[in-house]
This record gives sequence, C-alpha cells and structure tokens, in this order.
Amino acid sequence: MEGLMFNAILGSGSGIGNLLASWENAGVFTYLLPFLLIFAMIFAILSRMQIFKENRAVNGIIALVVGLMALQFEFVPRFFSEVFPRLGVGLSIILVILILTGMFIDPKKSGIMWTLFGVGSVIAIFVLLNTSSALDWTTSAFFVNNWQNVALAILVLVLVGTVLFSGRSKDPNRPASVYEALGFK
Repeated sequence: MEGLMFNAILGSGSGIGNLLASWENAGVFTYLLPFLLIFAMIFAILSRMQIFKENRAVNGIIALVVGLMALQFEFVPRFFSEVFPRLGVGLSIILVILILTGMFIDPKKSGIMWTLFGVGSVIAIFVLLNTSSALDWTTSAFFVNNWQNVALAILVLVLVGTVLFSGRSKDPNRPASVYEALGFK
C-alpha cells in the first residue's frame, strides 16, 4: 500500500519523482552527495585548524583525496543511507519537543535546556545504535548486557569534560580552559 501511495505522490507521472529517480540512477545520492559532504567537512576542519596556515590549495587537495578515498568501497554510502533517515526522524522528535516546551514552559530556565540537551543526547545515541545494528556492526545485546560499563564510561566522559571546560582563569593572558588553550573559542 505504501508503495502505491509513494508512486501516486512521487511516481512515474510526477516530475519530481522522475527527477529523484534519475538522480538515484545516476548515483547522486550514493556518490555525489556523500562526497560533497565529506569534502566540505574535511575542508572546513582543515581551514579552521589552520594546520597549513592560509594555504587553501593544500586544504582542498587533502579534502578532495579524503572525499574520494572514502567512496572507494560501499561502506560510506551505505552508512549515509542508513544514518540520515534516522537522523531526520530524531531531529523531528527534537523539534516537536522544542515546540511543546516553548508553548508550555519558560525556555530561559537553565534546567529546561539541560533536560532538552539530555533528551537530544538520548535520541542521538538511539540513532547511532539503530544505525550500527542495521549495518551489522554490533548488536544492541552488547549494550543491554553491559549497560553498567557503558553508563560508567559516559559518566567518566561527562566528569572529564566538566573538569576540562569549566575552569576560568583570573589572568587575562592565560587561556580560561584547556579548550581555549587548544585554540577553540
């Protein structure tokens, strides 16, 4: 039934359906868009970190090579085809929660924002777990059987992050935290 509805909405009689089908057949979703995403992310990271100073050509060549090498095997396109639909659903859930929160609760209260951050983190974890199980990387049985170890690892990461990023220095010449000392602001 869903296939019939999809064909009726975006099917053979529709210009958008034909366009998307031809893009899929041409490999736009499998190769071009993942390449562009990887290229843009690597180029932005290299430009921000300024490892090669202002040499954009080197940043571009490295981003191009990494983007093309990432598509050498079907691993990256398969991962993207699994993670992004789940990410869309997760973002939709977060959007609904934000809208409902904004309607009934004052979002300026700090506790509300931390609660929403926690909900977003849980949704992100579920998206990654479902994607990993769809790709047969792991089974969720690992996390069910070892939830104490996973919870302990998350707690340690939160504590380390709190220690590293919460300190403020009184000396104006000294970075306020390890995060700023590494060059991030």
